[in-house]
Amino acid sequence: MPTPALSAVAAVADRLLPADGVITDHARLRTYECDGLAHYRVTPALVVIPEDAEQLAAVVRACAEQGVPFVARGSGTGLSGGALPHAEGVLIVTSKMRTIHAVRRDDQRAVVDPGVINLDVTKAATPEGYYYAPDPSSQQICSIGGNVAENSGGAHCLKYGFTTNHVLGADFVTADGDTVALGGAAPDSPGYDLLGAVVGSEGTLGIVTSVTVRLVRLPEEVRTLLVGFESTDHAGAATSAIIAAGIVPAAVEMMDALAIEAAEAAVQCNYPEDAGAVLVIELDGAAIEVEQEFAEVERLCHDNGAFELRVATDPTERALIWRGRKSAFAAVGRISPDYIVQDGVIPRTALPEVLKAISDLSGTSGVRVANVFHAGDGNLHPLVLFDDSVEGAGDAAEKVSGAILDLCIEHGGSITGEHGVGMDKSKYMPRMYTDEDLDTMQLVRCAFDPQSISNPGKVFPTPRLCGEVPGRRKGAHPLQEAGLAEVF
Repeated sequence: MPTPALSAVAAVADRLLPADGVITDHARLRTYECDGLAHYRVTPALVVIPEDAEQLAAVVRACAEQGVPFVARGSGTGLSGGALPHAEGVLIVTSKMRTIHAVRRDDQRAVVDPGVINLDVTKAATPEGYYYAPDPSSQQICSIGGNVAENSGGAHCLKYGFTTNHVLGADFVTADGDTVALGGAAPDSPGYDLLGAVVGSEGTLGIVTSVTVRLVRLPEEVRTLLVGFESTDHAGAATSAIIAAGIVPAAVEMMDALAIEAAEAAVQCNYPEDAGAVLVIELDGAAIEVEQEFAEVERLCHDNGAFELRVATDPTERALIWRGRKSAFAAVGRISPDYIVQDGVIPRTALPEVLKAISDLSGTSGVRVANVFHAGDGNLHPLVLFDDSVEGAGDAAEKVSGAILDLCIEHGGSITGEHGVGMDKSKYMPRMYTDEDLDTMQLVRCAFDPQSISNPGKVFPTPRLCGEVPGRRKGAHPLQEAGLAEVF
């Protein structure tokens, strides 16, 4: 039975949105019960699908007036439970807000709605000689609004940076339902970097309704290399040697033997036979620069044990090489009924040591781990495999997954590189940050969202109200007593 507050929000949505833009049927609500991380599932109380920024802002205002929590969702491809709904709240889905308002060649900008698919920005800009650089593996289906929320990266972030490096401005609906402009079309804006606070805030500060992104000129030449090695140690050594030589490829991606096995089963990518690891290396830029870098990269790969090297020079050949890497996460389903996609970061030079430690963890626990990741910047994506129908297998996988994050922290890294904290990793935040750090972050959130209604329960390890005094409690929080919160 909906609460009076939720009913009031639903009445506003019914008045503003077309009939198919408001979902209350339980069976249809369950369609939205999780994002790409299916391990966590919550059925929302109400789903609304606005068609423009005005409708979205009006729904948020109604939520603020009634004190109803809300969660923004784009394509639902996130991998940290960041778009997990609230059981007594509203899920605001931006999938119908898909207009590309402008592609401006002269100032290398595009203005897009949050529901625009990542790859569609590049498709719109390519005839003008430009493209949008951040390219998550899900770029064919993930949306720009979600990319902004999670500060998504992708294979080419080594050279071109993350979403934050390509967002110049945004129209932003605050948790009170007000619409404000952050940043702009200029390279930098005076005053506090509020746009920088919003990018990567995982929907906990409000919702973007329009994004101005930077476009990058199409390179004169692109060469993609597929390189086979006997082991991840050899592939890691080659990666370090390439970067140490002063070469910054557009991408350096690594897959180990188990990840290759999964990709072969799923898409028949025809990677080098019996490889213990492969690197996908992409070079782009001026033709003469790519030619010189290619010769050096080829030499460094052979010096570090490469036994096979293939080169693609046209889009069709490049797509074939990238096919295995781009399909890796989904492909693991061919060799395991269940798996956890993890996301941690380490210094690139620590790759051999950390990969060996992961292998040892896998061996002692009996839990298989497939490694596929952005080797160039040390962003690991270990895939922890298990069968949830086997008693205790899920718990064992969770334990290994957590131990991998501990390894990342131990080596000076982070618990996330591009997938966000969301629901999945909030309990690990105190392993990286002190209580004072977390309180400071919470104060920033409270400045944007005093009622704590914008994507509550995400990022921070325990729910905390904005009226509370920062610092550790000297007694049980009422939410703890109700069984709704836990101190980690």
